[in-house]
Amino acid sequence: MHEDGAVNLDVIPEYASYLIENNVNGVFLCGTTGESFSLTNDERIAVIEQWVKSSKGELKIISHIGALCQSDLKELAVRSRDAGADAVAAMAPFFFKPESIESLIAYFEPLASVIPDVPFYYYNIPSMTGVSLPVHELLREVKKMIPNFVGVKYTHNDLMDLQQCMNVNGGEFEILYGSDETLICGLSLGVKAAVGSTYNFMAPVYNQIFESVENGNMVEARKLQDISISVVELLFKYGGPVIAGKAIMEMTGVPCGPVRLPLNPMTESDKALLYQELIDIGFFEEVKSIHESLNK
Repeated sequence: MHEDGAVNLDVIPEYASYLIENNVNGVFLCGTTGESFSLTNDERIAVIEQWVKSSKGELKIISHIGALCQSDLKELAVRSRDAGADAVAAMAPFFFKPESIESLIAYFEPLASVIPDVPFYYYNIPSMTGVSLPVHELLREVKKMIPNFVGVKYTHNDLMDLQQCMNVNGGEFEILYGSDETLICGLSLGVKAAVGSTYNFMAPVYNQIFESVENGNMVEARKLQDISISVVELLFKYGGPVIAGKAIMEMTGVPCGPVRLPLNPMTESDKALLYQELIDIGFFEEVKSIHESLNK
């Protein structure tokens, strides 16, 4: 955002280059951290278009099209496809909530006809939507109605349901793990990819977690996960992943600007306190060191 609250598209090329440099290979746009429901449909599509242009084919683009109105969902789906998104995702509507797997699938069903060739992910985030339906049951039924359904962004702490999701149809669906602070839990269950707020500014730590788990070095993986947890604790201390996350992005050199109401931006004094606490836990040095070791 600009300081006046307008969307700042001009920073996106720099942002994309920063993520590519840090070995991120995809972006999940206009989700929770991207303040999707605080943006107009036109703004959301403008963001997608600029990211597609700025990534120059080096980042996979997933457009979050979640909406409270089904016609908005369909509009955002078509416009995301036309903008060049590689896939779309949507969280459940959260004012009038679906009370069954059948009603949730029915809400998303138009995506099978309006964007039949675009992969679709369900964004499961009960902490924000209040919709806590068993996702593994969704996976058993959804392909009958939505053939282009491919997986789930799973931002929830129900590891039993997660493992059941991993096993549906012999592991047919791609699960994008969405809880940064417990990534090693998802990896231990066989997850192969992840989407999260803190990956924006500390991707080297998570890339090293992936590598450590793959090599069977769980001691190192737990040590790295502790770094993640320390940072997540600070995020919640200073307003949450969206508010404090934007402040940390500014500290790393990518000026993401303020948040939109009803979220309240951080004060300059709180930014200074957060910056000092990040220094105290060795955040900047640790991320730099890991980044350099991964790129030798």
